[in-house]
Amino acid sequence: MNYDVIIIGAGAAGLFCAGQAGKRGRRVLLLDHSAKPAEKVRISGGGRCNFTNLYCGPDNFISANPHFAKSALSRYSPHDFIALVEQYGISWHEKHQTGMQLGQLFCDESSQQIIDLLLTECKIGGVEVKLSTTVNCVSHDGRYSVETSAGTFTAAALVIATGGLSIPKMGATNFGYKIAAQFGVTVTPRRAGLVPLTFTGAQDEGLKALAGTAAPARVSCEGASFDEAILLTHRGMSGPAILQISSYLEPGEAMQIALMDGAQIEAVLLDAKTRRPKSAAATVLAEHIPKRLAEYFTAHVTETRLADMTDEALRDIASTVGDWALRPAGSEGYRKAEVTLGGVDTHALNSKTMMANDVTGLYFIGEVVDVTGHLGGHNFQWAWASAYACAQSL
Repeated sequence: MNYDVIIIGAGAAGLFCAGQAGKRGRRVLLLDHSAKPAEKVRISGGGRCNFTNLYCGPDNFISANPHFAKSALSRYSPHDFIALVEQYGISWHEKHQTGMQLGQLFCDESSQQIIDLLLTECKIGGVEVKLSTTVNCVSHDGRYSVETSAGTFTAAALVIATGGLSIPKMGATNFGYKIAAQFGVTVTPRRAGLVPLTFTGAQDEGLKALAGTAAPARVSCEGASFDEAILLTHRGMSGPAILQISSYLEPGEAMQIALMDGAQIEAVLLDAKTRRPKSAAATVLAEHIPKRLAEYFTAHVTETRLADMTDEALRDIASTVGDWALRPAGSEGYRKAEVTLGGVDTHALNSKTMMANDVTGLYFIGEVVDVTGHLGGHNFQWAWASAYACAQSL
């Protein structure tokens, strides 16, 4: 019942930290209230786990303390985890998108391969894993005492790897934040990140008619811009570019969507007016963007032929296609969010060890910390890097 380290949370960060600490000779107990480990790993990447990103670096993360992640990320890189993946004979591939290098790496077969890797690492390290175990109480009197549904366990060090609030049906809770508050560790405000956006009123009705339509776009708001796909849904907007911008978009703020360069589409329309005057604006536009979007942007046009439209009217259409301003009413919340923005304040943690500055032996790793990555494997790389940094200090 006595251990060197107790880790609460058997997700990506908790499992990896447990294995690494166990292989260093520490006696480790890993606890989780769920019946299965690493459920978010299992569903990630469409079941193939986007386990890291070749181009992962500090600029791919959002935090109130943007320098905090640098130390851990530099000490355990994407290539370190790739080497481990290859050591286990797991074949992988990089996602390709025309004209872009995304650096997103996926298993060729199944995300279960990453889970099996993590569990094998724990087995090699002699980690004791207890699932379906509820933590009732945590106290500290020289050693950490953790009262659970399976008994009371003690350790010199306690690692909190319980994740954030995203996807509660997968077992997400506020446990990590409660432990931080119990020990006087500051927690920053939290909200859903990498999440589909919703709309209301006439704007919502117009977008619903486009449900199922996808297109490449540049989506921007103040301070951020992403060139990836957008997807119109019956609930609002999703797709990689929308998920990315959701982490930067403040409540009530507008975003700008460029389906094409405004000057380019203006030139296309004006040229078509000269060369193909009998064509409709929607017809020409549909040669460059999805037909339903072309019809949406020209729905207000009463003229049936380009020849009957003024150059100014064509410029207005081009301007809208190149700078489509939308103001979301909100998001689909933690139910659909891939991550939780905010969390345990990084100013209260040691960036080299992940230990709380004012609470000896208490560590926080992974998503529970106020370090949130972009879409595309960055959050997993933070899980591996923060877990590794922590394990080396245990």
